Amino acid sequence: MGILLLLRPDVHPRTQEKDHMDEETQEWVYILGICSKEKPTLGGTRIKTRKRNIAAPLDPAAFADAVIQIYLDNAGDLELVAKNLESSGLNFSRYGDTFFEVVFIGGRTQPGTIKPDEGESHPYSVIECEPQRDLILPFVIYIQKILRRRPFLIKNLENVVRRFLQSLELFEDNERKKLAIFSALAFSQKLSGLPPETVFQPLLKDNLVGKGLVLTFITDFFKEYLVDNSLDDLISVLKRGKMEDKLLEFFPSTKRTPEAFSEHFTQEGLIPLVEYNDKKIFEVKLKEMKSALTSQIAEEADISEVIETVKQHVKDAKLPDGEVIRILWDVLMDSVQWSGKNQQQNANSALRQVKTWANLLNTFCTSGKLELELIYKVQVQCYEDAKLMKLFPEIVRSLYDQDVLAEDTILHWFRKGTNPRGRQAFVKALEPFVKWLEEAEEEEE
Repeated sequence: MGILLLLRPDVHPRTQEKDHMDEETQEWVYILGICSKEKPTLGGTRIKTRKRNIAAPLDPAAFADAVIQIYLDNAGDLELVAKNLESSGLNFSRYGDTFFEVVFIGGRTQPGTIKPDEGESHPYSVIECEPQRDLILPFVIYIQKILRRRPFLIKNLENVVRRFLQSLELFEDNERKKLAIFSALAFSQKLSGLPPETVFQPLLKDNLVGKGLVLTFITDFFKEYLVDNSLDDLISVLKRGKMEDKLLEFFPSTKRTPEAFSEHFTQEGLIPLVEYNDKKIFEVKLKEMKSALTSQIAEEADISEVIETVKQHVKDAKLPDGEVIRILWDVLMDSVQWSGKNQQQNANSALRQVKTWANLLNTFCTSGKLELELIYKVQVQCYEDAKLMKLFPEIVRSLYDQDVLAEDTILHWFRKGTNPRGRQAFVKALEPFVKWLEEAEEEEE
């Protein structure tokens, strides 16, 4: 018969003897009608011990040996290798990194190196084949098959590729080329598990860049990728890898100039990439110039200071004269405080701006060709901006009054202008002014 002993919390076990209990305590003890001076026990109670999670010992070496044996048994036939791996029952979830080491190097790598660890290896790895796209492409397709069946390995592929690219100095020249070809083909084939940042970001290590290894790698990458893809495709990859505006970072610091970029990739036959980079640099310099002018005009700086700023940017960026005229007009009109739909106030504001900064425009409208460029710019802006649509003739008249536009330039545009955007309406609107010009010309004769 079991004994149920209920004690008050304030009663110490050593005070449980009958002679020392008060009546109330004795009532608790004798609930079952049994009392004993011996220490009570609880019958029928099992003391459970917590089970420990005993992990199986890690054995990447045995896993690598098993994968290598499958390669050897199938003489490197990647289709057969993939098929046998599928039915092997190997623990890929635990040894994903080891698996891709076997794919790329032929065996496990020693910690901190790319050298195979002790044990067997196989001669059918990416590093062991020739640096040719037709020989490396099957590896990309093979990895695609593996990842479709085991998508959890995507992270392992990223880990291994990142580690190898951060260790470029440990590879031989032709081995680095194989990695570049593999990376290019991986993007070309849209290999899942290898996002662009996984390839590009690890390359930006100062020691790798400084030795010129990164520039060689990325050059091989660009050349291989552009075999089957367009420059736009390459730019898309660079954007996803957050490298679109950082191409110079692949160059050693002593050669990190637009001129060095142009010279290097021109010699490598990548002219479209050179043209793209030149355009990007040009756009950046235009933006810088526009920003500087906007600040000065907003602060109502002295016009001589603004002119010097423009000249300095033109010199540094080698900006074409026509582009300078377009920027000047954009900045001036962007600085106007427009007043909604009030056409008269808008007209007054625009004409006031022209009059205020006429000398700035005059300084750079140094030929009939540049004056015509300015008229075309005004024409397009008035066509595209509804609030300026009716201001075209007034703006042209104001530019004439401030000696920015010559009479011959206006008449040439009126008679032979080639830009069709809004031309028919603007020609009609300008007729009264042109008629006045022609009559004044006749009177002078």
